[in-house]
Amino acid sequence: MEQAIVAGGCFWCTEAVFRDVVGVSEVESGYIGGETANPTYKQVCTGKTGHAEAIRVTFDPDTISLPEIYDVFLGTHDPTQLNRQGGDIGTQYRSAIFPLSDEQAKEAEAAIGRWNAENGKMAVTTIEGLDGGAQSQEWYPAEDYHQEYWEGEGQRNPYCLAVIPPKIMKLRKSFQKYAKA
Repeated sequence: MEQAIVAGGCFWCTEAVFRDVVGVSEVESGYIGGETANPTYKQVCTGKTGHAEAIRVTFDPDTISLPEIYDVFLGTHDPTQLNRQGGDIGTQYRSAIFPLSDEQAKEAEAAIGRWNAENGKMAVTTIEGLDGGAQSQEWYPAEDYHQEYWEGEGQRNPYCLAVIPPKIMKLRKSFQKYAKA
């Protein structure tokens, strides 16, 4: 099994999409890319910690490759929006990839290049963390009530009902071979 960490706006939304991807065995919501140790949701929501709401995806590379994970990620949110996804605004909602190795960083660059070429637009998705900068590459799991949010509370949350189903439909339409039956 391998892992990848991506941030594409609200982690409830990206988690819901990746729970529906073949070869993915686990999706954990959390925080990465900031300067505060052990941040809370309330702290991250202020935009002052530097963290992004992100997901850590555990997947079987024999079923779905890392480039395919990145392609699904870029194709199921709007990577052209700087520090926002829809109504969620702030650096905590940025589009970013947090590679766990130099190889993952190269694959992230290639995926962004593919997306730009295929869409005729420029993604603002950043590749963060391996350069030894001030922001931490440390992963902090989100509070328990954020995990598997769509499967529980999310299906009663008007925001989630408006935002998540279109993303899942995009997965099923644009990435049909990667969607679970």
